[in-house]
Amino acid sequence: MPSFSFCSFRLFRLFRYLSFFSVMPLYLVATPIGNLEDITLRALRILGEADLIACEDTRRTRRLLDHYRILRPTLSFHEHNETERSAELVERLLAGEKIALVSDAGTPGIADPAYRLVAAAIASGITVIPAPGAVAAVSALIASGLPTDEFHFAGFLPHKAQARRSRLEQLRLLRSTLVFYEAPHRIRYALEDALEALGDRQAAVARELTKIHEEFVRGRLSDLIQHFRERQPRGEMTLVIAGAGDDNFVSTDSASLSERVQRLMADEGLSRNEALKRAARALGISKKAAYRSLLEEQENAAKEDHQNGDEQHNRKDLEGGEVGD
Repeated sequence: MPSFSFCSFRLFRLFRYLSFFSVMPLYLVATPIGNLEDITLRALRILGEADLIACEDTRRTRRLLDHYRILRPTLSFHEHNETERSAELVERLLAGEKIALVSDAGTPGIADPAYRLVAAAIASGITVIPAPGAVAAVSALIASGLPTDEFHFAGFLPHKAQARRSRLEQLRLLRSTLVFYEAPHRIRYALEDALEALGDRQAAVARELTKIHEEFVRGRLSDLIQHFRERQPRGEMTLVIAGAGDDNFVSTDSASLSERVQRLMADEGLSRNEALKRAARALGISKKAAYRSLLEEQENAAKEDHQNGDEQHNRKDLEGGEVGD
């Protein structure tokens, strides 16, 4: 009998399985984001029929399965083992096992591991079937009071301040409503950076969605900052911010930007930099945009002064010529 290498043996075992079983689809199953009642009948059926449930945290998923008396085996699948596990799960799908992928909460692949496995499954000719359900970003958006016809979900903002500000600046001109996930210990920093980069837009923070202490805080970014200065942020949070548009701020002051800056410096003793920042917030624009506008105003004013000077000079020359005649 011929000898087989280890790899050849694995291929032999795989083809043997394929002769007895058909290739099964990969199911992406949404789970509750808080309230255990927020799961579909279809999701419960798929989980109950699965040969294996791949999940981020087996202990957390086990609580959900125990609640619905689903006695199926689980396997950890998270960002630290996603690459190796994807190959293993694809092999098991090809061998005929029925596998469901879930995240700790919500829909797999939305700010959670799933992409590599889905891509690997598709590349191997495996059908991928979504079983939709709860998504925190959508739940926060529809109850935020902000436009829902077009939105941009940007996941988690970067942890470091410089990277976070840079990311927000990139999104500044988008007219779509912006949606982010954020941790409670960073929410104030995120709001302050958003105010700096985007201006004082309408926004909402959704906290502990679908849970007992669910809360929505709505208002301008400056209002939300003040709210979380006075109250300790707790629980998982979703931040929703209005997109770029004329309706993001209301201003009855017709003064130019340079006039606003000069007035703030004179009336409140602010430095030029602080006065520019305050004027930008009042107008609902970023500090960089305000600085560019200020330079444009100064350039236009200088051009007008130059033109006025030329006109006065020409008038004097004309008057002098008339006297000479």
